[in-house]
Amino acid sequence: MKLYHLTSAEYAISNIALRRLKIARFGDLNDPFELLAAGLKDKAFRKAVRSWKKEFHNTKGLLCFSADWKNPVLWSHYADKHRGICLGFEVDDKYLTPVNYAKERIQIRFKNSDPEQGLELDFVNEMLRTKYKHWVYEQETRIFLDLNEGTKENGLFFCSFSDELQLNEVILGPYCETPIEEIKNMVEKTNGPTKITKSRLGFTRFEVVPDQRYENK
Repeated sequence: MKLYHLTSAEYAISNIALRRLKIARFGDLNDPFELLAAGLKDKAFRKAVRSWKKEFHNTKGLLCFSADWKNPVLWSHYADKHRGICLGFEVDDKYLTPVNYAKERIQIRFKNSDPEQGLELDFVNEMLRTKYKHWVYEQETRIFLDLNEGTKENGLFFCSFSDELQLNEVILGPYCETPIEEIKNMVEKTNGPTKITKSRLGFTRFEVVPDQRYENK
């Protein structure tokens, strides 16, 4: 499946050069309701879910992708206000978990309805993929990873490019100041044949589109 990861030019260049993506940690994501999609009226429920979230932050991580790159809000929020770069990947479908966007909080569920037995597995999986409906513009799909699957460096964790996570496209943002030739030369050395695109703001629609002036360069 073709998916996109938007980031700053600095991080994108590092990702290309070192052929890797940083594994995000749940406690560092920009949605404060991450892993807290359940209704938590009961104090004991809040304690149980927060304890579970802390454990996940310490042991699990994720890679986040969007289904499309043309939404200008994505560039504003994740690509340094259109100065960044979008990396396009071909990702093995078996690793993907699409996010579900919900209007209401979901109901907490315990094994055999007993809080002492911990959270129900299906409920945990639902929490991992549920966000408030106003995040729907992201069209997000996730890959969940154990942190010990990644490479640790200076307290951060990274996932290497592979046959199952193939970089095959690089899109420079409308206001990206990095010369496209610099990116082409780097990608050619580290990744081989890859589509390189410079983007611009659309003339007739609210979207980011390929800049045809650069297509044959």
